[in-house]
Amino acid sequence: MQDNTQGRVWLITGCSSGFGRELALAAVAAGDRVMATARRPEALADLAEQDGIGTTALDVTDPVSIDAAVQATLAAYGRIDVLVNNAGSLVLGAVEEVTMAELRQQMEVVFFGAAEVTKAVLPLMREQGSGTIVQMSSLGGQKTYPGFGAYHAAKWALEGLSETLATELAPLGVRVLIVEPGAFRTEFNNNKYVTEQTAAYQDTAGATRRLTHELSGVEPNDPVKGAAAILKVLDSDRLPLRLLLGGDAVDGLREHHEALLAEVAAWEEISRSTAIA
Repeated sequence: MQDNTQGRVWLITGCSSGFGRELALAAVAAGDRVMATARRPEALADLAEQDGIGTTALDVTDPVSIDAAVQATLAAYGRIDVLVNNAGSLVLGAVEEVTMAELRQQMEVVFFGAAEVTKAVLPLMREQGSGTIVQMSSLGGQKTYPGFGAYHAAKWALEGLSETLATELAPLGVRVLIVEPGAFRTEFNNNKYVTEQTAAYQDTAGATRRLTHELSGVEPNDPVKGAAAILKVLDSDRLPLRLLLGGDAVDGLREHHEALLAEVAAWEEISRSTAIA
């Protein structure tokens, strides 16, 4: 076991690219230590060459793999201070176009996988009386777009679980941060799974298919800057429950919430008409 006096210890899922990789590099640059994981650990070979970064396999859909990765982190560093649930996938298609098998697989990776990793680490953090769980969600964890129904379902479920978890853990000294990025220039968009298309949805889900294709490689946000923002927030004494990343995320969520409030006001009289006289 290594000396435990230096920095925080991170366990990060989905480090083969994107936010997972950049968070691992940023954490080590800040003096912390990292167990970087991926379903295929050979994709982490270059990270393994960095001082302060260990690597191991972690498949979020395999409980045995999750437990092995947690134990590997404890064997190497003796504790876990920051868990980042970053592993993800994207199924793109209208709700009718998504098969039940595809929907279940989306939920397995994005929701159940993150939930299982979280539950594997929670007892350790409770015993320490400290720690932070970072749930990598999305603007799509609160706002929806045609064609992303399966993805939204998984992210909304993750956010509901995480918001509840935050209230349960606050008295125990463990924090929860839900990160909601907009469009970042990572490989995430290129690695999406696209369903069979139905002509009836060309103007809705089909438009989203075309937009995501056009956005690939020209996304407006930098994952290096996104990782730096997350580290800065983690150092805050007043951790927010949610952290939007990107001007597109801020603008999109503000527009969404304004529309929600307007609808509440428009139908308030009927909403309140149900009271027992």
